[in-house]
Amino acid sequence: MAVEGGFHGKSLGALALTHSPLFRRGLLGTSVDVVHVSPDDPGAVLREVRGGEVAAVVFEPVQGENGAAVLSVDVLRQWCADAARYGTFTIADEIQCGLRRCGERSVALAAGLPVDAVLVGKPLGGGVVPLSALVCSEELYAPLSADPFLHSATFGGHPLSCAALPAALTAIEGAAEHGARLAAALDRALAELAGRHGELVAGIRGRGLLRGIDFTSPGVAGSVVVELAGAGLLVSPCLGRPGTVRLLPPLVSTEADIAEAADILDTAIGVAGRRAE
Repeated sequence: MAVEGGFHGKSLGALALTHSPLFRRGLLGTSVDVVHVSPDDPGAVLREVRGGEVAAVVFEPVQGENGAAVLSVDVLRQWCADAARYGTFTIADEIQCGLRRCGERSVALAAGLPVDAVLVGKPLGGGVVPLSALVCSEELYAPLSADPFLHSATFGGHPLSCAALPAALTAIEGAAEHGARLAAALDRALAELAGRHGELVAGIRGRGLLRGIDFTSPGVAGSVVVELAGAGLLVSPCLGRPGTVRLLPPLVSTEADIAEAADILDTAIGVAGRRAE
């Protein structure tokens, strides 16, 4: 089971969990045994696990590709409880939102969710080498403990990538308090922008250093992205949510960087508004 609006990658297995038809189109005609449920439905997991065998429920606590949508902790807690009752694993995909991107080392664990596994990646390699990891319970890992060859990968345990891991984690944890101050500065800046451009900004999403600005139309959002690029500020558009512009300032940013970015955003949104008139 996976969640509507979720994104878990573009390789075949992960793509089966990814919700957007934009990415899944190439899977049409193949047998993909995944059910996608609404993030607002507390009873969704119970209905599915009660009706048959379900291997796992996979969710992002904060859906990056869905415009930094934050899933309800109460709903996720209900899902975890219902899954556990029927022997179904729960997996928090925090490859984009974890490791201090949204404040906590693990969003799910900080919220007290009894998940069986947390997926991490991206900053795990320090932004230098590709590295991801699965941190899980002994029960979930038991088959691999019994037979490590059940799953293998060409670059699994890559020495250079693994050597970067402790240094990256040390740097991330050392900057955690700084990241909290950056997130607060970003909150203030986005609130001011939303107040000044209420006719174009429909809402602000996300948490920490993973934020999304919802615009009144995909056209306005696209215009803002183009203006920002021309002014030297690179942001991430959301292919699965084209009316939203995603902001992911790095942990090494300064409050001056946030202020400069807010000024550039202010100007870009103003230009997009004039074009839309």
